[in-house]
Amino acid sequence: METISQFKKVLFVLGGMLMLAHTLYGEAAAKTGTAQRPNIVFILSDDQAWTDYGFMGHADIKTPHLDRLSERGLLFERGYLAAPLCRPSLASLATGLYPFQHGVTGNDVDGNKNRVELDKPVRQAFHQHPSFIKLLSANGYLTHQSGKWWEGSYQDGGFTHGMTHGDPNRRGRHGDAGLSIGREGMKPVTDFIDLAVAEEKPFLLWYAPFMPHTPHNPPERLLKKYSKPGRAMDVARYYAMCEWFDETCGELLGAIEQRGLTENTVVLYICDNGWVAASENADDPNQKKGKYSLRSKASPYENGIRTPIMVSWPGKVKPERSPNLAHAIDIFPTIAAAAGIEAPANLPGIDLLDEKARKERKAVFGVCHAARNMTPGRPDDTLQYLWCVEGDWKLLLRYHVSNPTHYPYLNRWDKAPVRLYNLKDDPHEKNDLASTRPELVERLTKQIEKWHKVPRD
Repeated sequence: METISQFKKVLFVLGGMLMLAHTLYGEAAAKTGTAQRPNIVFILSDDQAWTDYGFMGHADIKTPHLDRLSERGLLFERGYLAAPLCRPSLASLATGLYPFQHGVTGNDVDGNKNRVELDKPVRQAFHQHPSFIKLLSANGYLTHQSGKWWEGSYQDGGFTHGMTHGDPNRRGRHGDAGLSIGREGMKPVTDFIDLAVAEEKPFLLWYAPFMPHTPHNPPERLLKKYSKPGRAMDVARYYAMCEWFDETCGELLGAIEQRGLTENTVVLYICDNGWVAASENADDPNQKKGKYSLRSKASPYENGIRTPIMVSWPGKVKPERSPNLAHAIDIFPTIAAAAGIEAPANLPGIDLLDEKARKERKAVFGVCHAARNMTPGRPDDTLQYLWCVEGDWKLLLRYHVSNPTHYPYLNRWDKAPVRLYNLKDDPHEKNDLASTRPELVERLTKQIEKWHKVPRD
């Protein structure tokens, strides 16, 4: 009996040791599994035209750090946004959905009126949707927000760390305290990188500095560089801001490299919407609109909705200038695929690292709504345009022409119900071909209405 009792004790001890070993092995395996996942660095510039980079061929603007990023990754010169305005554009980037799906169609519900209360239902509805931020946070990533972030605090957005407090009683609906990043240094971001390294966790950086967005207050050394006789000061200031933004990207990418993280870090770049200085089109009475040109920010023209998109992952992504169309809604599925995490099945975008999916895509679509008002729960109320780009062709369908309150600036001059452009021959959309190609207008209109049907005026 004593022998049997001793045998049971041995079994009990061995069982405990096996359980402990299994637990430790499981923890180690889990830790190793998350550590092997790539870090994600998401860089988002603010109010920058698709032409305004060295790697896109601009004659004057210097962007050496983004140029190098474009050379070592997959560059889509023909990238497009879901919306040409910062808040709905950011909402689409985070969720992978179009504005009429997530409900954020403008920057405000009713201009400056009662913003805090009127905005609540829009923000609450938005937070019901999945995002790549929440997905990564739920799968072992440390996630950090800096810069532009409209939808409350960083915690509201699902980030584990961040800068934006989201308190409506303190000024700054664009991202409040987060907007200091870049202009006032990079320490919050580099401190977070060091924290993630110390904890051996993969990380996501949402780096969306308020640049080159106004206020255009670049360092004097850069303003001096871009100031010259015959160049308007608002143009010089904007050009200098583009290079200043690039310098901050160099600091960020340099911090990644200095810590030996480059090989295991996916870097994605996109801009939230375009911007063209008013003085660049001062000779065109249809273009001037105070701070910026009409056919740029908040418009469905190329200078409003087009952006280069880049994905860099050394050793995993072959450097290439892709001829394929890319879209802001692709960011979520691309990040999920790179991290090895399953994305929601209903996302309309593609994984940009999937060459087959890129080649099979024939067209991309988007919207343009009123900038300063939206109707919670009824996103098409303030719709201005639906658009489609297929190959070399772009079609704009105009909505609510009869209601000048939605977008008074465009309604002064852009009342044509449809416009058609050949972007290969006419990248700056100066020659409307709608009247000469009725069959193409009809076919692309049907494609747009199949994508999102809205009653016309």
